[in-house]
Amino acid sequence: MATRGIDADKVSAWLADHVQGPEPPFTFELIAGGHSNLTYKVTGGDGVAVVLRRPPLGHVLATAHDMAREHKIISGVGRTDVPVPVALGLCDDVEVNGAPFYVMSFVEGDVLHDQAVADALPMEDRSALGQHVPEVLARLHAIEPDDVGLGDLGRREDYIARQLKRWTRQWEQSKTRELAQMEETQVTLEREMPTQIGATIVHGDYRLGNMISGSGRVRAVLDWELCTLGDPMADVGYLVNNWLEPGAGAPAGSSAPTMAGGFGSRDELLSRYQDLTGRDVSRVGYYQAFSFWRLAAICEGVYRRYLEGVMGDQSEVDLDEMKQRTVDLADAAVEALKA
Repeated sequence: MATRGIDADKVSAWLADHVQGPEPPFTFELIAGGHSNLTYKVTGGDGVAVVLRRPPLGHVLATAHDMAREHKIISGVGRTDVPVPVALGLCDDVEVNGAPFYVMSFVEGDVLHDQAVADALPMEDRSALGQHVPEVLARLHAIEPDDVGLGDLGRREDYIARQLKRWTRQWEQSKTRELAQMEETQVTLEREMPTQIGATIVHGDYRLGNMISGSGRVRAVLDWELCTLGDPMADVGYLVNNWLEPGAGAPAGSSAPTMAGGFGSRDELLSRYQDLTGRDVSRVGYYQAFSFWRLAAICEGVYRRYLEGVMGDQSEVDLDEMKQRTVDLADAAVEALKA
């Protein structure tokens, strides 16, 4: 059976020639849950599995979804004590599959997309994971980018200012309607921008849903496409937004895994990160607002690509819900700035 986004014959031949591990014949399975770069589990005839990442189908905005860049990041971070899959190969020849792609190791474990998945975890694993998640983030922010070949990943200074410019442009190119909240938040974020203290590798999408975990440990951090250099507090604000306690209202209709309980509170998360890094987290609310605003721009781009039919099968996608999620995130940004 054909797998959309994969030229099975050409990709199989490339894998056989360039990737050690699985042996042909290969089967390809789209892994559910991705709304941006597409991720496939590739299983060899010998049962050995690897993972393939490629850009979305069809047109995407310039500079987005750069496979070589993602491959470079996980290769560099993989030289440290931050857990990531092993980079196994990069194909930049578009004749093979119509777009560049890269291959990495398959890591066994759980991806905690929502509360329903987290409900199945033992309480001791939840507590341990609540300690390990900020620890891994602290490790990431302790890396000197030059030491792992990532010093040229981006400019280090003026991170928030650069991000505001980038995502304002992204919003203008992707929006399907006008939302006053987006412009209102942009103006406020520019006016109240904190002074950046230091610069680190910034993951850009650091949350439980982008990790493989097991036995209370983070086994691999995934989805590095938004990674750059800049203000580490941006990662902290984003993580806090996704670290909801039981009974809390989840913005944008999402279901944060931590709502299952047992992972520890937001205050405990922030305290552990501060203890491990020595960084002041008192202005985390600003970074929470920035994260909501940026995510609203990202979600609008995903919604537009679904409307244009370049994101694969839409049978299980509620486009009205996706459209509303942008509004909810924009509203959450406004509220975060008032707190």
